[in-house]
Amino acid sequence: MLTPDSKNKKAISRTITIGIVLVIIIVIAIGGYYASTTGPSSTTTSTTPTSSISPTTSSSISTTILPTTTSTTSTSPTTSTSAAPQTLVIDDASWPFGDLNPLGTGTWPNWFQFTEYQPLVSINDTAEYATGQIQYLPGLASNWTVSSDGMTYTFNLRHGITFSNGDPLNAYQVWLEAYANYYLLGNSSGWLLSYTVFNYTNVNFGSATVSIINQTGGVLNPTGQGLAAMENSNWPIYVTSPYQIVFHLGAPFDYFPALLINFGIADMQYALDNGGFGTAAAPNTYFNLNAIPGTGPYKVTGISPQAYVEFSQNPTYWGRNMTSAQIAGDVLLDPGHVANVIVNYKSDDLARYTDVSTGTAQIAAVEAADWPLVISNPSKFSYTVMPPWAMFVSFMALNTNLYPTNNTDFRLAVVHAINYTDIISKAFLGEASPFVGPEYPAYTQYYDLGNSPGYSFNLTLASQYLTESNVQNPTITFRTLSGCEYCSIIGQIVQADLGQIGITVNILIVPSGTFANPYGSYETDVQNAAQLGNLALIGSDGAWAPDALTPADNWVSFVSNESFFGNFAGYNNPIVQACVNAFTSTTNTTYIQALCTKAQTQLYNDAPYAWLGVLRLWDIDGSLVWQKGVISGFALDPVFSGETTIPMFNTVTFG
Repeated sequence: MLTPDSKNKKAISRTITIGIVLVIIIVIAIGGYYASTTGPSSTTTSTTPTSSISPTTSSSISTTILPTTTSTTSTSPTTSTSAAPQTLVIDDASWPFGDLNPLGTGTWPNWFQFTEYQPLVSINDTAEYATGQIQYLPGLASNWTVSSDGMTYTFNLRHGITFSNGDPLNAYQVWLEAYANYYLLGNSSGWLLSYTVFNYTNVNFGSATVSIINQTGGVLNPTGQGLAAMENSNWPIYVTSPYQIVFHLGAPFDYFPALLINFGIADMQYALDNGGFGTAAAPNTYFNLNAIPGTGPYKVTGISPQAYVEFSQNPTYWGRNMTSAQIAGDVLLDPGHVANVIVNYKSDDLARYTDVSTGTAQIAAVEAADWPLVISNPSKFSYTVMPPWAMFVSFMALNTNLYPTNNTDFRLAVVHAINYTDIISKAFLGEASPFVGPEYPAYTQYYDLGNSPGYSFNLTLASQYLTESNVQNPTITFRTLSGCEYCSIIGQIVQADLGQIGITVNILIVPSGTFANPYGSYETDVQNAAQLGNLALIGSDGAWAPDALTPADNWVSFVSNESFFGNFAGYNNPIVQACVNAFTSTTNTTYIQALCTKAQTQLYNDAPYAWLGVLRLWDIDGSLVWQKGVISGFALDPVFSGETTIPMFNTVTFG
């Protein structure tokens, strides 16, 4: 998934469609071949090779991404490693908030996904970034089938895979990690990226279950009560054999494989042997600084908190002998091209720029403060730019549970008093385009279904709404994080704009390490409303990329009363919730569209968010930078930085 400074942008005729259409292709690997699944009936695999990517002929997934027609340069990984150093150094601007721990709330940026922790389902990263196609591929699962009703997914795991410490991968490992996350997130049915796709009515999983498993063979050779729990088909996730695991959904959801792409599998036996999981209130912090082994091409060999993580190639990696053709089929499985990788956390932008400029680091995140030094030297530097179908947005939450932004007319006054063009020009360096949320424009079947116009910059209209709100001499707080230049610029623009209609805005700058602390689930955001301020940019850094590649993603994150994280506005409306629920309860596109059209109108009229723009630069006001002639290519996060901010370093090639 590589995005260079020039991209394949292909124009789509507006007489055909507006925006990008997402085509979903589900591919199963059989031996050395790939075969497409063909529809809603019980899926079987075939050994017929395919020479090109094409949509399935009777897929129940009708949301399709057509490539646009504007040409771009690809920076996909190549096989050349003639100039590869012994150690690859990457400078990032963020430190993983969960350190090394993949369990429970996990970590972001997740430097370990795909490089150490691999999922059951992979994705054709190259096709996604080059053409906009979303194509599921086998990961740790060699193949899977889907029942005729679309509710039961059966995954067959590859045989002979071990974690980097030698423990075998099996279905029991996957089972325990799924339920451990469910347990660590307070037995939340939305543990999987806020998607409530499972029915946990019959589930009784807790510390007693973990204790039983520990006493009956763990996950390497489970017996007795432990094995019985894993094979309990009354639970939504259960094991049928050492290499087969079943996920039974509460309702059909065609995009379910997408939820597993960022569900990296870690060694649960190691977790059991090192104190277990802890509880939701007190998780085991041992794993914060002691990495649970993974199956991926690299393993953690050193850490200095808030400074760096060191990785080395995994000598027992199951894909270490993949051919060039096999790697080209799924670059995320690449065994890597350097022996060691060091990922540095450096908060100072000049330090990161200096490192990449002098060759101390091969790749670095460079942001606004030093961005002119990059773009003024095009003969030396290349940098990442998102493709036009990227799902990477910025918007501002208006706290619906704190006076005076709990007043709908007041919120409408705010959203019409903001100069969005000014924000795009000054904060995003002109590298953004307007949108109407919550849906990403890429999902044209569900984007702006009510044809709502974007909120206009109209001070007369804003003043009328302010008068209708009956809020006198209002003063509100804009909460932002320190060290974020574009956040500061947005705050100043909003402060000046709202001042023109008589709203005083106090900018509260919060240390980046504590900015996200009051946020959590929908219930948490409502409970902590007083701590959140009236206005705040979404996410921990003012931007948002998806948790999963589904059209439901922003709906379940931002406007659902079952959101695990993302509903910064603390917003809830039954008309909108009906749309949210429909995504994971039916495959009837027409029905979903009908509900979401009503929801879109309701959201527009309620104004819980001010939609700022779809972003083009990987780091919002800057990007990943490398020297030409040093780096020849790499792949990027399938969810456009929603999982990690650095390249998939096992795919970095040189020269």
